[in-house]
Amino acid sequence: MFNASNPNNYEYITKHLEIHILGGIKTTKLESLRITLSIQKLKQDNVLRHTIDLYNDNQVEKFVRKVAERLEIGTSIVRRCLQELTTALESYRFSVLEKEAEDNKPYLKELTGAEEKDAMKFLKRKDLLVKTNELIGKSGVIGEQTNRLLMYLIFTSRKTNNPLHCISLGSSGVGKTHLQSKVSELIPEEDKVEITVLSANAFYYFNRTELQHKLILIEDLDGAESVLYPLRELQSKKRITKTVVHKDTKGTTRTIHLTVEGPVSVAGCTTQESIYEDNSNRNFLLYIDESAEQDIRIMQYQRLISAGKINTEAEYKAKELLQNAQRILKPIKVVNPYAMALSLPQSVFKPRRTNSHYLQFIEAITFYKQFQRIQHVNEDTGEVYIETTIEDIQEANELIQEVLLRKSDLLNGACRSFFEMLKAYLKANTQTTFTNAEIRRTLRINPSNQKRYMLQLQLADLIQKAKGDKRKGYIYEVVNYDDYENTNKQIETLLKSTVEILEVQSSS
Repeated sequence: MFNASNPNNYEYITKHLEIHILGGIKTTKLESLRITLSIQKLKQDNVLRHTIDLYNDNQVEKFVRKVAERLEIGTSIVRRCLQELTTALESYRFSVLEKEAEDNKPYLKELTGAEEKDAMKFLKRKDLLVKTNELIGKSGVIGEQTNRLLMYLIFTSRKTNNPLHCISLGSSGVGKTHLQSKVSELIPEEDKVEITVLSANAFYYFNRTELQHKLILIEDLDGAESVLYPLRELQSKKRITKTVVHKDTKGTTRTIHLTVEGPVSVAGCTTQESIYEDNSNRNFLLYIDESAEQDIRIMQYQRLISAGKINTEAEYKAKELLQNAQRILKPIKVVNPYAMALSLPQSVFKPRRTNSHYLQFIEAITFYKQFQRIQHVNEDTGEVYIETTIEDIQEANELIQEVLLRKSDLLNGACRSFFEMLKAYLKANTQTTFTNAEIRRTLRINPSNQKRYMLQLQLADLIQKAKGDKRKGYIYEVVNYDDYENTNKQIETLLKSTVEILEVQSSS
């Protein structure tokens, strides 16, 4: 009788012998069956303890003779008992491995007919993006109207051949990770990989296709600095390869290549925008809303949760519908017939990469609306594809305007927020000049941060010293109040005029 109910002490009892396998068995090395056992005659205290590899015939024969001599029992009985034990342990080990394989299988939800029908009906809505944003709000994402829809569409692009990526930026405690985790809940579990801490080489040891078309979520980029390089390569080249030295079972040393295939969509959060410049060039930068109005919305939602006044059933249904919509989206090529007529503002930094992101984002919207599009077939290749419409471009322009504005700004996000608050304070108090101490007290800002922002603003020629000296302190004045607004108007005008020209050309 074999009993493995105690993982550290298996029991095997026969008519003549009682055997205990101490510490269980290993499931990693199938070429051996090394165990530590105690063996004794039934109802006797004479116990023999020994470590043995049951697959080593020489060891087993020596052990049989030793047991027979020590316990005063026939060798044939001991030999047969050990053979039966070996068979039982083999069967048990294979059953454990099968269970582990079953448990580690990726979860794939099979949609019911009703669920698939509801998801299809939703994806065919003419106001799909508006309704998607409403459902994101109903699922428990408070405020962040543009950021949350942008993030959801970026996450959706993981299913395309050119996925998009994003980094959420903001001060500590404003809800960067919360926004990312809440929107990622709308993506099926089987399509995402959540990472808190990762070692430098961890990415190379995923199975070759394990990450293909997955969403990789990094809770804090500051804790994942060691993997930023392979992550960038996976984003740009859609595959990473590492060559390592490996010794095979015969002791021969050779080099092997570890390759992990993409494409993947990557999302992360950080407070330190400047540190991740190489990564930010490959990503949409989403600046978290740190306004007082957003604080009020979030605190009100927290109070409603505490009071038990949130309809959790409605939140769950909204989440489930968006997940099911993701599940029925199929890989399909997107062609943008209007691509040659699209352009970016001249003020955008690194226009080559930004232009690529702009076009990919339009494709992501078209991909999301695939069930509203006629499928075409390329006569030369036989490939099926769908086409972008002017409406897709218009919706992309409305969502991406803030992103393009940030990519056109001389200042980083934190410095821009400081400068906008500074200008608002001066206008409200009809002042033209200010001191560092005055602004520090009023805006309640950290002195080291203020010093850094003031230096950036002076280098950008947005403020200057009006009077004063180093000993008594300087008085500053703002040189340009309208830099941000002017850039915003230029971008808005260009995007709007592009759509108008396309509409005229399409109708003529």
